[in-house]
This record gives sequence, structure tokens and C-alpha cells, in this order.
Amino acid sequence: MSTSPALRDPATPLWWGTIVLRWVTLAFALGALLVYRSGYDRPGLAWAAFGVMAAWSLVTTLTFARESLRLRSLVVADVVVTCGVMLTSQQVLSDQQFAETAPLVTTVWASVAPLTAGARFGAVGGVLAGLVMAVCTGLARLEFDLDVARDGVLLTASGLLIGITATTARRSQATLAQAMRTEAATAERERLARSIHDSVLQVLARVRRRGAELGGEAAELARLAGEQEIALRALVSTEPSGPAGGDADLRAALQLLATPSVQVSGPAGDVRLPATVVTELVAVAKEALSNVERHAGPAAKAWVLLEDVVLTIRDDGPGIPPGRLEAAEAEGHLGVAMSIRGRVNDLGGTSTLETAPGAGTEWELRVPRPRQRRRGSR
Repeated sequence: MSTSPALRDPATPLWWGTIVLRWVTLAFALGALLVYRSGYDRPGLAWAAFGVMAAWSLVTTLTFARESLRLRSLVVADVVVTCGVMLTSQQVLSDQQFAETAPLVTTVWASVAPLTAGARFGAVGGVLAGLVMAVCTGLARLEFDLDVARDGVLLTASGLLIGITATTARRSQATLAQAMRTEAATAERERLARSIHDSVLQVLARVRRRGAELGGEAAELARLAGEQEIALRALVSTEPSGPAGGDADLRAALQLLATPSVQVSGPAGDVRLPATVVTELVAVAKEALSNVERHAGPAAKAWVLLEDVVLTIRDDGPGIPPGRLEAAEAEGHLGVAMSIRGRVNDLGGTSTLETAPGAGTEWELRVPRPRQRRRGSR
């Protein structure tokens, strides 16, 4: 069974690049060994080190070629093995070769390890692997000069670039996958909307019109049918608000609260917040609207306004007399204290109530962005 394209590691081409580069650099190391072998203090150790390099190249080829085998431990082992082989240069090269700055046993083969670390761990992993290789290069040469510093910069920079590329590729794939899921959900919603419009919505609209004409108890049924018609239209016309990486669209969730007596307004684009935050804010809005229905009367109108992370809920009811909220809390009625203020406080936000007899009621709820909440907690 083939892996779905959406589930494949988008950095796979980078892994294959490191595999090819490892064999190319191994061939270069073999050429350097043949050229400098006559001057080595321990040619046998040099050949043994090259044998380890060849065997490890085969191991990494067989493992890194398969996504399931690109283990963190194996990438760390790649850096360790490369450093170990490099440090054998102290026993292989002669003093004259050190003086002439002859290449180490690994030569350019050592440059592959930071690349695999960058492909697996990202920019930070690539930089750390490059720094480790730079230190090992200085230890192998028994000095830290300009040449060692230059090699260190190149190793670190290569790990950084591969790491940035791998991270960018993975983020792009995640964004594309989410866009494809959203497009599929939108297409399915549009199909359902057409089907519902041709059946349920038309029936509800006919019940609403006919009930209003008949009056009496039929008028109440007409009112209920009208409310359900508006709610159903909002449901099928709102963009999907499901979680995307743990986020949800607050604007779409609030649109479902619209009724003939409740008007919902929001920005043109999505207002994405953590799904838990969206759930709590919708619950706060429902509680506020429930209070409007209970205390302001059936003729009262309510408005829900969303501006980024500022949610305003107001009505044209009679307002709240001074001291009424405190008295209700003392009597054990905790709708405002717990369902509204408590929820907003738990989210790290603030709630402001403006009301007066005959002036209606207005709630202004402010919730900080998740990054702001984390920064404040630190």
C-alpha cells in the first residue's frame, strides 16, 4: 500500500540528496586516501577508517531511503560515527602532513552529517551538528586556525540551510493539506446546502408564511419555523469552522446564533483561535443571549458584534437595575458571575458590563491572543 501524498515527508528529496552526496564524497575520500597513503604513519588504520565510512554509508543509505527508518537516534549516531572516524586522523597523518595541511581521513565525507541533522531536526539541529563537526575538525588537526574556522562556518551554514528548507517544506505541506481539507468540506457543505434549500428550507419558508396568514397558534408555529429557517440558513452558508491544528473560526461559530431577534456581525475573514477558546466564547454569548430572552422580553432585539478578539453583545431591553447582579449572586444565581465573567477570566481576558434602567445592556469581552497569554504567564 502506497503512502498518501499528504502523509509523506516533504523533505524526502533532501534525504535522497544526502544519500547521493555521501557516496560522492566517499569516492573523493578514497581518492585522497590513494594519493596520501604513502605518507601516512598508519596506512592500515586509514584503510580501516575508510572501511567504516563505506559500511556506514551503506547503512545510512538503506535506512534514510525509507521514511519510517529515519530515526532521531540514527541521525545522532551519524554525527557520532563521523566524528569518531575523523578523530582517527590524529593517529593516521604524519607530522609532515599536518604541517602541509593534508586532508583528514574523512575529507569532505564529514560534511554530510550536518545535512542529515538539518533534514531531521530542522535549522537548530543542523547548526548544532555543524558546530560539533567544526570542533571535531579542530581536535583532529590539533589546532584551531583560520582553515578550521572556515570549515566550521561552511558546515554550520550547510546544516542551517538544509534545516530551514526541510522545516519550510513541512510547514508548506501542512498548510496545503489543511487547504485541501477545507476545500473538500466547503464543497460538501455547498452540496448539502443545495439539497437542503430544495427541501427543508422551502418547507420552513412555506410554514412561516402560511402560519402568519392563519394567526393564532399557527402564528407561534410560524415564528418557530422562521427561527429554524434562519438558523439552518446560517449553518449551511457558513464556512467550516472545524479545528485546524487545534484552531477554530470564532466568526463562523457565532454566525450560528443568529435568529430573527439576534443579529450577528463579524469581520469578512476568519477569526481563528484555539478551539477551547472558541467553545468558551460561544458559551458566553449563549448565556448573554439567554439572559436577554429571560429578562428583556420576547420583543427585545440583541446584537452580537465580533472585532478580532473583542466580542460585544448588546440588547435594547430595559437594562439591569443597580445592585441587581450583586443580589442575584447572593441568592445563588451565578449565570453572570460564573458563565460569563468566570469563563472570560479563565481565558485571561476581561469583561465589561454597561447597563442602566431603560438603556439596555452591553457586554464587551476582550480575550488576548494565545501568544500574548503565554508571554504574560512567563
